[in-house]
Amino acid sequence: MSDIAKSKELIMRYSIARIPFIAINTIEPSRALDMLKEISEELQLPFNVHTLTKGVYDLTSDKNISDDKSVYGAIDFMTEQMKRKQYQTIVLTEVPDLSSENSDSKQILALVNLANESGGMVIVFTNSSVWNQLQRQGMTIKIDLPNEDEMYAIIKEYIDDYRNEIYIEWDNTDIREAATTLNGVTRIEAENVIAALIANKCIKKTDMDEVRFAKDRLFSDISGLEKIEVDESVKDVGGLEGLRKWLNEKRELLTPEKKDKLRSKGLQPPRGILLVGVPGCGKSLSAKSISANWKLPLYRLDFATVQGSYVGQSEQQLKDALTTAENVSPCILWIDEIEKGLSGVGDGGVSTRMVGQFLFWMQECKKQVFVVATANDVSLLPSELLRRGRFDELFFVDLPTADERRDILSLYMRKYLNLDFSGDFAEKVVQISDGFTGADLESTVRDLAYRSIANNTFVLNEENIVTAFNNVVPLSQTSPEKIELIRDWGRERAVPASGKPIGKEELVQKKNGPKTRKVLV
Repeated sequence: MSDIAKSKELIMRYSIARIPFIAINTIEPSRALDMLKEISEELQLPFNVHTLTKGVYDLTSDKNISDDKSVYGAIDFMTEQMKRKQYQTIVLTEVPDLSSENSDSKQILALVNLANESGGMVIVFTNSSVWNQLQRQGMTIKIDLPNEDEMYAIIKEYIDDYRNEIYIEWDNTDIREAATTLNGVTRIEAENVIAALIANKCIKKTDMDEVRFAKDRLFSDISGLEKIEVDESVKDVGGLEGLRKWLNEKRELLTPEKKDKLRSKGLQPPRGILLVGVPGCGKSLSAKSISANWKLPLYRLDFATVQGSYVGQSEQQLKDALTTAENVSPCILWIDEIEKGLSGVGDGGVSTRMVGQFLFWMQECKKQVFVVATANDVSLLPSELLRRGRFDELFFVDLPTADERRDILSLYMRKYLNLDFSGDFAEKVVQISDGFTGADLESTVRDLAYRSIANNTFVLNEENIVTAFNNVVPLSQTSPEKIELIRDWGRERAVPASGKPIGKEELVQKKNGPKTRKVLV
């Protein structure tokens, strides 16, 4: 049974039982009114509805009953009606603040008490809390946004009306994919997206990208999350073969057919991964690469920015950010350097509570939000974050091996210098770059590109390339002890992202003497 069907069943039961007060928590009043109209017709009970534009009217016949468009006028009108007749129902779609004890909430309470005496009902639409004394007079029902099944039905019904009028390539699989993409938006927003496609006089398979872009635009300015623009150039990441194979397998689970199988077995979609390891070796780049390859939007959550100065503020802001992530799903949620926001050093226990809140959300989240968390200082990671089952997998990103350096250099040589990186010279550069991080490799090649563009006399030959790489002092020389500590931690707890044993290649400083940098001119 869909969520809206469950809500309808509850309200129908409450209507039969004549519960005097029902608060419907929703941001889709039109969708809620459609549901109430069905209930009114099935039970043959008149529902009077008030809106600020129409006043009071009969929901089934749409006949106007009172021209007074103010909420207070509607309350006065229904007060007189309930005094004279039994079993009257009023639906207030736009109510004043009912979250606390005030003159407005007391006036609604008086109407509810009168409804209780006459067998009437007062139904209000709200998207905030309700004063406790008022809420205890009845029930509260939350109408969630359309889930995937409901969104599928909405889109299919909308498109099927035009199949005989325009050319439509989409089949049921495409509609299911569109429903997954538009999960988290209202019915009106989804219909607007599809209507924009229909306005082109055809709907093609390639229009699925426009559906994704449209949802991005709907959530372009959201609180607590930063939308990261990702271009196609980050699809390919050199090295990390083990991580890539794992991700390719998990990607298959996000197809509509596999998701249906997961749902039938009570399994959740992949939750996410935690990437730890040597700084500058591709952890953050991997988050962008996943977004590009999976064709899902990337949002960055910074725990430091959601921490407030007042009691409970941090927890509320984190909750709001995670709720927003669910609304923009399917998406990739990138948490960079997660240990800095959850270290718990001198914050009065705020970080501990945030860890618990975050882990509870990961466990209970039913939406397609794939978390990619990265960490450099593994000593600051809370132990509960590392327990098996929190993340789908914990990967260790090590210094790139010779094969990985060859892949990375080939990628950047082609991208920045338009060079075919192969042959004996390529092997020489690979050996020179022993101990380099992925960031060291990219930075060196990028600097060569800068020099070749800025200096017309600069010659991009083997000698200058070798000199540029010899001039780099890699992290493995500046902090060898730190890297060994990180590796020791990873050997016991993590899966190597490269697919090869952690620390397979010795650090460069064990074989060569220290380097001295010089300015290249």
